[in-house]
Amino acid sequence: MIKRMTIMLAVMGVLFAGLYGVQTFKDMMIRKAIGAMKNPPQTVSTVVAVTAPWRSTLSSVGSLRAVNGADLALQASGIVQSIQFSSGDEVTEGQPLLQLVASDDVAKLQSLQAIAENNAIIVKRDEEQIKFNAVSQATLDSDKANLKNARALVEQQKAIVEQKTLKAPFAGRLGIRAVDIGQFLSAGTAIVTLQSLDPIYIDFFLPQQALASIVIGQDVTATVDAFPGERFWGRISAVNAKVDSASRNIQVRATIRNNPARLLPGMFAKVEIDIGKQEEIVTVPLTSIVNNAYGDLVYLVDGLHDGQGAARQMFVKTKPAKGDRIAVTDGIKPGETVMIAGQIKLRNGSPVKIDNSHVPLAEVAPTVVDQ
Repeated sequence: MIKRMTIMLAVMGVLFAGLYGVQTFKDMMIRKAIGAMKNPPQTVSTVVAVTAPWRSTLSSVGSLRAVNGADLALQASGIVQSIQFSSGDEVTEGQPLLQLVASDDVAKLQSLQAIAENNAIIVKRDEEQIKFNAVSQATLDSDKANLKNARALVEQQKAIVEQKTLKAPFAGRLGIRAVDIGQFLSAGTAIVTLQSLDPIYIDFFLPQQALASIVIGQDVTATVDAFPGERFWGRISAVNAKVDSASRNIQVRATIRNNPARLLPGMFAKVEIDIGKQEEIVTVPLTSIVNNAYGDLVYLVDGLHDGQGAARQMFVKTKPAKGDRIAVTDGIKPGETVMIAGQIKLRNGSPVKIDNSHVPLAEVAPTVVDQ
């Protein structure tokens, strides 16, 4: 009896052990599957860090303005008699543009000229007669004063007549005319804008710390939204004589060649100034930099094998970006694999899978290509 019970207990122990082993194996497989689901490899894009020539830059934004620019108006009032230009014309200095009715002023000028001519004859006669004491010196002096006064009145009237004619004060391009023939114009009414467009200025501001890095004649490049991807070259032509006490910035002016005249006054522009010496330094795409409360960092790939590896955070020191690229002065060595996309949710040690089938091109001076 005891022997039979022993055999039964042994059989039951074997059965329980088998069931426990099966359950343990299932639990292990389930835990492994759940672990794989919790931390699957993250698909990322990468590049290999390389050294490239790099030169530091100062960046700013500014506005374009003409070397000479004015909204033309007349000093006198009157009715428009003739318009001698069309909107958008290129004009030369001194070219007549508009004439007001000036009949009364011209007639008065002719009258004053006649008086002046008569006074000149009287003075000439007095000078002949005084030789024979036929007139007194006082008479001659009085007649000479009358002649000077008459000639002054003639010059004054000529100026009034000139004020009825609008002439281009400098060469440039006209805008859209704002008046019509027969219209009465008050003094100071804007008639048309005139802008000298080649060369053209760009005014911008830099922090006072930049004063030691800029000099007259230094090269600058500018870009405008109207011509994306195109760069315009110029030189610094002036630096303001004082720093703005409110912002601690200083105004700088650069001169840019503008032939053909595609850049127009009032345009917004971005300006870059190369400073310092060119050096070989590690550069990576700007998208590889992750901003963090403790500083900028990148994710490197460790243990790379068959397109997979593990993520590793690395804090970096950088210089100001240029275009789509940024220079890293500390934290990355040439040849290391740097993530440029898909790294937002990664942590140290996260598994990653590399897919570089759609890596965008990162350039220092990107340009737009028509498709």
